[in-house]
Amino acid sequence: MVQKSERFPSKQKVGVIGTGNMGRGISLNLRRAGFHVAVWDVNPDALTPFRDSKDIDILAPAEMAGVCSVIFFVVPASPQIDSLLKGKTGILANARKVLVLYDLTTSDPVYTKRLARRAGGKSVAYLDAGMSGGAAGATAGTLSLMVGGDKTAFRRTRKFLIPFADKIFYLGKSGSGHTLKLIHNMVLHTIFVATCEGGRMAERAGIALKDMIDVFNVSNARSYISQVRFPRHILTRKWDGGSRVYNLHKDVGMAVKLGKKLKADVTMGENTLAFLEKAMGHDMQDTDFTRLYREFDNIQKKT
Repeated sequence: MVQKSERFPSKQKVGVIGTGNMGRGISLNLRRAGFHVAVWDVNPDALTPFRDSKDIDILAPAEMAGVCSVIFFVVPASPQIDSLLKGKTGILANARKVLVLYDLTTSDPVYTKRLARRAGGKSVAYLDAGMSGGAAGATAGTLSLMVGGDKTAFRRTRKFLIPFADKIFYLGKSGSGHTLKLIHNMVLHTIFVATCEGGRMAERAGIALKDMIDVFNVSNARSYISQVRFPRHILTRKWDGGSRVYNLHKDVGMAVKLGKKLKADVTMGENTLAFLEKAMGHDMQDTDFTRLYREFDNIQKKT
């Protein structure tokens, strides 16, 4: 694990592709650290905060590839990266020799390794770096990163990670970072569903949900879900966790699929996926996931 402790060189250019909630915070932290930053997004509105920014340029991916030491992909998934890499106007055809690519998505490690092999064929290092901490962590510079890929390239470029991540774990070969991110999300979402189930049971027994959460948080059942998600987003009835049911379903589905490929037992993950599939059938794909608690009984009734 790498902790924040290093000073950063000025005038080195780093690129960020995807400037939504996560990419915006990452870009601004890189600039604060003294790097010259280049940004790009398929959505012009996402670039608005950077149009008058000093030391932040808006560059197309091909141009970015020719001047940056590192490019971070903060886009929805591997297909978007795939399209940016290929062709005469793609990143790989225009990359400088020392370019290193970091894939910060939550993606299928099999696809990740395929992209890494393609980049390696052009002498470009491609590392996968699963993130944990959300938009708030990206803004605060406190993300946790799970990194897989070429260790030499990682060591050479970890200084670019430190401005937006205070816990960085190098895990091994290509795909390791995305593999652990899927495992992380499968466990996280399973804990969320289990806590929802417990909360509904408590309420049926006449126990207030807040009382259950208060007890959990000073007992062995405490978790990020009980300490943060329920107090901030469910007990307050704000229902603003910031992620869609679709995203949970996608991540757990990828994790279960990977687990089966690895011949691992993913029974608990399959149970969580089955619940999320019911929620998707309940037309909740674009609903904030915290509302799964409110609709829990109705979802379970749906066959």
